[in-house]
Amino acid sequence: MLLKNFYKLVLRSKGPINSNRNVETAAHSIKIFEKIKQKRQEALRGGGLERIENQHKKGKLTARERIDLFCDDESFVEYDMFMEHTCTDFGMDKRKFPGDSVVTGHGLVNGRPVFIFSQDATVFGGSLSSVHARKICKIMDQAISVGAPVVGLNDSGGARIQEGVESLAGYADIFQKNVLASGVIPQISLIMGPCAGGAVYSPAITDFTFMVEDTSCLFITGPDVIKSVTNEDVTSQELGGSKVHTEVSGVAHRSFENDIDALLQLREFMGFLPQSNQSPVPIRACDDACDSDVPVLETVIPPVTTAPYDMLDIILAIVDERDFFEIMPKYARNIIVGFARMNGRTVGIVANQPKVAAGCLDINASVKAARFVRFCDAFNISLITLVDVPGFLPGVHQEHNGCIRHGAKLLFAYAEATVPKLTVITRKAYGGAYITSSSKHLRGDVNYAWPSAEVAVMGAKSAASVLYKGKSNVDELEKEYIDKFTSPFSAAQKGYVDDIIEPRTTRWRLCRDLDLLETKKLTNPPKKHGNIPL
Repeated sequence: MLLKNFYKLVLRSKGPINSNRNVETAAHSIKIFEKIKQKRQEALRGGGLERIENQHKKGKLTARERIDLFCDDESFVEYDMFMEHTCTDFGMDKRKFPGDSVVTGHGLVNGRPVFIFSQDATVFGGSLSSVHARKICKIMDQAISVGAPVVGLNDSGGARIQEGVESLAGYADIFQKNVLASGVIPQISLIMGPCAGGAVYSPAITDFTFMVEDTSCLFITGPDVIKSVTNEDVTSQELGGSKVHTEVSGVAHRSFENDIDALLQLREFMGFLPQSNQSPVPIRACDDACDSDVPVLETVIPPVTTAPYDMLDIILAIVDERDFFEIMPKYARNIIVGFARMNGRTVGIVANQPKVAAGCLDINASVKAARFVRFCDAFNISLITLVDVPGFLPGVHQEHNGCIRHGAKLLFAYAEATVPKLTVITRKAYGGAYITSSSKHLRGDVNYAWPSAEVAVMGAKSAASVLYKGKSNVDELEKEYIDKFTSPFSAAQKGYVDDIIEPRTTRWRLCRDLDLLETKKLTNPPKKHGNIPL
């Protein structure tokens, strides 16, 4: 029926129906129309039904199925469906697929525009060709120009070997776009299959890297190369699976059970992020009261100052609807970072975790928190810091591996940040770790302390052993030190703490302060960029 109507339309536009020229023109137009339809169908099939079936057998969705699940219904607009690779070597001129090995375009996620590329493992294993790279760069340019996030659904074997240096040049072009987009628009990488060689560096540059358990992996050199060079036997998952990168290396920020879980969780995550560095943070209607006490907070801190407790209990009690999207929950667990909402507005939360290593700052915790703080500052997301830190973790391993410069990253990040910064000291705040944890000295806007707070250079026992070394009444003198320094009063008297508050009032005070600081204006001296310790 569609072809008949098209045929009639062409003839009607060309004049008398008995004209041979008109008939030829109509026939040519119909032939083109048929070719377009055929190519579109080929593009939708990717590498073919057999390869699609193999993808499903691995427990993975296809590139297009992933986009359909991630985007709002019927909102995806595809670009460059008909582009094909230009390689002619190794018989590649006879093996072409419309769209090549990546699907690109834009769609709506929770009603907001997002640019997406989804690598198609059914076409040449999702390997990157020069055309593949151009398609990705095109949507990244548009995303920057309109101010919308870019999400990459990665499932690629790496560079297309048949293209040689052209493929490598394509990677370089993508890396350059990643760098230019950094701090301008959010960039999220979801690893949904193999990601090897040059392919790993683009996700590493992006703001957040998520993985799918058991089916995704990230590594520079694969198991076969490692076997040939070092004679080590290792599987892909042991080398660069989600467990490795979310718990050991810190390369990935979180992992999900399967493709469906990952895409649905990613939709939720996108709801916390602004569209760009020029856009306001999203605000969602909140049914939780933001002007009431939270009595449960009065009982979280144990009476024994050395006893552990779960800082997540405090976080969930003060945020909207107990909804907290934790980032890197399995890595450097002595510090907690993630997104939540206060009175509907997105905030970033950084908190020491007394349950793990007493909440000490170490190398991994400092790096984890510093990157998160800088992301929040780049995208105008207010920061709430919950402090219970006895200091930086001591030890030869920490010193030899650069605890000083890595700890300085967190110090630098907080000092550089110009977004609203609210701090609550729940218990310990000792030494350099106190200063580093968004203290008033680093331009903290509002700094509170609970009555249980201890703000001091170090713990009483350590201080007494230094101050009163050799004296017989050390225990008595230690008590004197405790009375004088290990309480919030000394810091409050000097103005380093704005108020000592009842724990139950924490939520409504923070909501009130965030409302006040919504119009905060603070700028750093003009410069090309700072030189953060590396």
